[in-house]
Amino acid sequence: MSRTATASTSATASTATVTTGGALPGREYDVTVVGAGVVGSAIARELSRLPLRIALVDASDDVGNGTSKANTAILHTGFDAVPGSLESRLVREGHRLLSAYAADSGIPVEPLGALLVAWDEEQRAALPALADKAVRNGYRAARIAPAEEVRAREPELGPGVLGALDVPGESIICPWTTTLAYATQAVRAGVALHLNCRVQHITSGDMHTLGTSRGPVRTRYLVNAAGLYADEIDRLLGHADFDVTPRRGQLIVFDELARGLVRHILLPVPGALGKGVLVSPTVYGNVMLGPTAEDLDDKTATGSTAEGLALLREKGRRILPALLDEEVTAVYAGLRAATGSDDYAIRARPAQRYVTVGGIRSTGLTASMAIAAHVVELLADAGLPVSGAREPEPVRMPNLGEAFPRPYRDAELIARDPEYGRIVCHCERVTRGEIRDALAQSVPPGSVDGLRRRTRARGGRCQGFHCGAAVRALFEEARR
Repeated sequence: MSRTATASTSATASTATVTTGGALPGREYDVTVVGAGVVGSAIARELSRLPLRIALVDASDDVGNGTSKANTAILHTGFDAVPGSLESRLVREGHRLLSAYAADSGIPVEPLGALLVAWDEEQRAALPALADKAVRNGYRAARIAPAEEVRAREPELGPGVLGALDVPGESIICPWTTTLAYATQAVRAGVALHLNCRVQHITSGDMHTLGTSRGPVRTRYLVNAAGLYADEIDRLLGHADFDVTPRRGQLIVFDELARGLVRHILLPVPGALGKGVLVSPTVYGNVMLGPTAEDLDDKTATGSTAEGLALLREKGRRILPALLDEEVTAVYAGLRAATGSDDYAIRARPAQRYVTVGGIRSTGLTASMAIAAHVVELLADAGLPVSGAREPEPVRMPNLGEAFPRPYRDAELIARDPEYGRIVCHCERVTRGEIRDALAQSVPPGSVDGLRRRTRARGGRCQGFHCGAAVRALFEEARR
């Protein structure tokens, strides 16, 4: 099956396509990006500014269907990155770029601020060093808040709070809409998006030839943004600089009725395996508890475990005891690409016309636009022509955030189109108009789960028990 999306004409007079099956078109590309997560899609968007032939390929049936769909959805300031690292620079720059892009593109962002809560003397003693680290990372707004202030700002916190590092610049964001916005702009600007297209082997010479599950892709320059599989793609090019260890993060999502319990992103004092278990609101109106940090061997092990969920409940009971009395809407797990390094594994191979973008952990969402600009600079250093750049056409994404207007509450919109007043998913208040629009997007969903990430349909407390059949019927009708 193949779907073609109408796109604005690029300088190469190409027509953008989204293909999901069958043999690939016999075209050669100037640059191909492997991996359509948030970073790969951002790179494709940045490359789409150039008058070149660009392809974005992914093994999945949708964009953002791996690590990008299951992260903690925080727009980071970079206050706690390793000072002087590439990650520190790109997160700081990415925060600025994505904040502006989200405002222009309709991506939901809520600037709640974060509190790194100290629960014992050792953690309290670590707060001054964390505040100093923030300054060395260029973030000067962090300060240490005493226990009385912390409790006044978060009255539902558990007993024993000794203080916190206040980081007012941290925000929550919709990761699904971010990836989709990048991919949509890329496709509309002429990028060819090939899904269900797994790279199996690569031969290199004057051109790279990617042997994929749907046939060959020939490209002059190659960018590896394959996430959990970036090390495997790297090896196909003859490199073994790093190994990706999948680090599973399990999370619990609590019902919208729990939202009033928490006002900030509540972070622990970080440990060796990451930032630890947090409690955070989501832009969808829920409250999230997690993640765990479990290093595994299986890059497909995204299932939740009884042990992991029990650990989260134990941690959550200390942080916000009343949260454990609320109903659970969902549990899920994501895999982060851990490499054993404190920095991103971004490597340029100019002689091969190849760039690896590996080891991108949870901060990759925030850093995505800065990573993309950095990668294009590396490609330019390797000889890619970058003249003639132009800004992509603006995109305005459908709103999924509770803090912003939703169609079911917009009387004028409903008067113009009654489909926006016909609710299909009552838990999340998703209308037929929103589902119709999502199914007609430039990058349409490849599954009912993909439709959920575009609309929130089936994502509420009943998890599709009441609306699942109706949503699937609309999805199947659009595919016919």
